[in-house]
Amino acid sequence: MTMTLTAADGHELQAFIAGPEDAEKGIVVLQEIFGVNSHIRDVCEFYASKGYRVIAPALFDRIESGVEMGYTAQDVDRGKQLKAKVSYDDALKDIEAAATALAGQKQIGVVGFCWGGTLTWVAACRSSLFSAASCWYGAGIAELRNEKAKCPVQMHFGERDKSIPPEDVEAIRAAQPDVDVCVYDADHGFGCDQRGSYDPFASELARTRTVEFFKANL
Repeated sequence: MTMTLTAADGHELQAFIAGPEDAEKGIVVLQEIFGVNSHIRDVCEFYASKGYRVIAPALFDRIESGVEMGYTAQDVDRGKQLKAKVSYDDALKDIEAAATALAGQKQIGVVGFCWGGTLTWVAACRSSLFSAASCWYGAGIAELRNEKAKCPVQMHFGERDKSIPPEDVEAIRAAQPDVDVCVYDADHGFGCDQRGSYDPFASELARTRTVEFFKANL
């Protein structure tokens, strides 16, 4: 199901929402650079099956509405172009609008992938609306590693991810000793079963860890 959200600056955006309305806890799911596509909707449905109320804001709506792409080289190029036009501050407004839409939930977690993994870290550090954050292969986290999280954070990286070299992961570990940093024998995007880099073992392990992390902190 989709719904319309209104951010603090008046911008209206669409969001995919799933799960029981009367759930005690909620999760905001943050997209890759490919929009709120079928993979992101599948992620929402997975967490909804765990009893959460789940919402995925369309973060490209500020630039172009209805963006939903696959994983071709052309899609990657277009996704990068769109991402470059959305500032962290504007994305955070839309993320907080999604969290606010979960008004019936007592505690809210946030999980994101790729660009959304970086935005999950931004949300954990710059918003007070979240009680736990799980960041999956966010390439921009290293540049923001000295920010301070306001909630418990877990991170997932692939050691064969060329966009996030091992030295970046180690720099994050050094800057954030309280963050649970998990590394897998996998490439970027290992959690998406629509990508060539999908790794079912790493994906399942990271997903299990995320579920347990939310269970412990929400």
